[in-house]
Parts: sequence; C-alpha cells; structure tokens
Amino acid sequence: MKLHISVARQLLTVFGEQGEILGEYPVSTAKAGVGEVSGSYQTPRGRHLVRAKIGAGQPENTVFVRRRPTGEIWTPELAEQFPGRDWILTRILWLSGCEPGRNRLGCVDTMRRYVYIHGSPDCAEMGVPGSHGCIRMRNADIVELFDLLPCYTAVDISED
Repeated sequence: MKLHISVARQLLTVFGEQGEILGEYPVSTAKAGVGEVSGSYQTPRGRHLVRAKIGAGQPENTVFVRRRPTGEIWTPELAEQFPGRDWILTRILWLSGCEPGRNRLGCVDTMRRYVYIHGSPDCAEMGVPGSHGCIRMRNADIVELFDLLPCYTAVDISED
C-alpha cells in the first residue's frame, strides 16, 4: 500500500500493492504552500512514511495537543472559546521524511516539524490549502484511512 498526496489537486490517493486505486480523499495542505524548512508552515514534499499512528479507539472529534488527547471533544462552542487554535482531531498519522537534506534531518526534518495527516473540524474546508503545514482530512476519512494503513506505509507528497 502507498499514499500519494497531490498539492495541486488537494487529493490523497491510496494505492494497493498492484498500483490499483483503493480510495481517494479530499485534503487541505498548507495555506503557505510547499516547502521543507522548519518554521515555514509549509507542507513538505517528497518521499515520507507513516512513522506513528496515534489515537486508535478515540471518539471522533477528540482534540489532540502534542499528540495527546486533551479530554476535550471538538464542538462549535469549544471553537468559539479558542478562536486561533489549530485543531488536530480524531486520529494522527505522523510523517517522517525519507530523503536526507530534503525532508529528513537538520532544518528540513518532517518528523521534527511535527507534520501529520490528521482529522479536522467538519467546518474546515477541504480541497483548498488552509493548514499550518499538515495534511488535514475530514474526520470520517481519517478514521477509515487510519484503520486501513499499517505503520511505515509510504507517502509521496508532490506538487502535481
């Protein structure tokens, strides 16, 4: 199994072992575009893998901070209390770069940048860039993807 994320199409595609398409999901990549440098708030390009899966068994809309459930469940009312918060919900697929100097090690390390594929509030728009660097998905979609993928699944992020 392999994932491809197209920044241009704002689409995550799941490929099977024979290259067949198993699923497609709308996503939202970084509002600031693509780039690998720490602090850029951009989505990193290149070859990655799913280094860790976080949130198994948590209810939909579980709020995560620093990869830990806070005990909160996202609601519109909670969002009103924290207007600037970057909501990481439901499940986290933590990415690690595979290309030293491009997206691994030093100031371009995807994992040290805490770049995830994660759930988002239902009101978050998919199909347009809007994240702080991560790949946002609808909650139902991230649950489906999380249950489908093993750790170390290959993830390719490209501009096409």
